[in-house]
Amino acid sequence: MERVETPLRLFWRRFKRNRLAVAGGIIVISLFFVAIFAPYLSPYDPNEIDVSSILLPPSLDHPFGTDELGRDVLSRMIWGARISLQVGFVAVGIAVVIGVVLGAIAGYYGGMVDSLVMRFVDIMLSIPTFFLILAVIAFLEPSIFNIMAVIGLTSWMGVARLVRAEFLSLKEREFVMAAKSLGAGDMRIIFRHILPNAMAPVLVSAVLGVAGAVLTESALSFLGIGVQPPTPSWGNILTAGKDNIEIAWWLSFFPGLAILVTVLGYNLLGEGIRDAIDPRLRI
Repeated sequence: MERVETPLRLFWRRFKRNRLAVAGGIIVISLFFVAIFAPYLSPYDPNEIDVSSILLPPSLDHPFGTDELGRDVLSRMIWGARISLQVGFVAVGIAVVIGVVLGAIAGYYGGMVDSLVMRFVDIMLSIPTFFLILAVIAFLEPSIFNIMAVIGLTSWMGVARLVRAEFLSLKEREFVMAAKSLGAGDMRIIFRHILPNAMAPVLVSAVLGVAGAVLTESALSFLGIGVQPPTPSWGNILTAGKDNIEIAWWLSFFPGLAILVTVLGYNLLGEGIRDAIDPRLRI
C-alpha cells in the first residue's frame, strides 16, 4: 500500500534535505535545552562574587574565564541564554498578535479600512525602529518586561503586511465564498477559514523575528538601558568586555560568539522553513 504524502511529511522531507536549515534547528534546540536546564548546567551561581578570582582567563575551573567581580562567565552566559530567548519569544509573540489582527482586518475589509491601517504601517516603518525603542526606553524604567513590550510594539509592521497580502489573495477563493453563502460571519471567516491558510509566512517571519529581538535586546543591554545588572544578559556581559577589552578578551569574545551563533541559527532555521513550505519549490 502506497504511503500517503501528507503536507507535514512533505514539509519534513524538504526541510531535512537542507543541511543548513537542519544545522539551524540543532542550534535552536540546543539553546532551548541550555535555557530550560540552566540551573543544572550552570557550574556556579551567576551572581556569586569572588574577589580572589577577578578577571581570570579561561581555565579548567572557569572555562570562559571570570569578569571584573570574579563571577564565572560561563554561568552568566548560560543564564543569559534564558533571558535572551525569553525576550525574543515574548516580544515576537506581541508583534505577531498585533500584526496578524491589523493585517487580517486590512486585507479582509479593504477599502478605507485597508488604507488607514497601511498608512499607519507606513508611518511606523518610516521611523527608525532602534531609535524609537531608545526613545521609549528613555521614558520608562529599564527592565526585562519593558524591553519585551517595547520590542514587540515596534516590530509588528512586517507581519501585518504579510498577513494583509495573504488575505487579499485568499478572500477571493471558493472556500471563502462558500462560507459566506452559508451565512458565516466576518470574524468566523477571518479566524476560522482564512487565517489558518495565511499562517505559513507568519511562522517564517516569527522565527526570523526572534533573532532580531535577541539582537536588539543585546544591543540595548550593551548600551546599559536593557536588562540591568546583576541579572545576566549577553549584552551586559559585553559591556564588561568593552571596559576590559585590553586585558580580558574573553569577556567580549564568548558573549559575542553566542549572539552570532544564536542569530545565525534562527536565520538558517527560518530560511529552511520558508523553502520547505514554499509551493513553488515543491517537487
